[in-house]
Amino acid sequence: MGRKRTHTPEEIVAKLRQVEVLTAQGKPVSEAVRAIGVTDQTYYRWRAEFGGLKLDQVRRLRELERENARLRKAVSD
Repeated sequence: MGRKRTHTPEEIVAKLRQVEVLTAQGKPVSEAVRAIGVTDQTYYRWRAEFGGLKLDQVRRLRELERENARLRKAVSD
């Protein structure tokens, strides 16, 4: 089994862009995904979550998720 690694949203967006570039150069998606070091399943999950987002949008999403978690905790206490 491979090692488990957590990628930051910024890294995910960068890797998704790398796959876009490689597929535009004519590589099959499966080869491009292997080139960035993740599984097909991980790539498609990332694409569904972060596919159309730009880097600043990812940062804003992350910030809102943190704030939402903080507010939920405050309400539950």
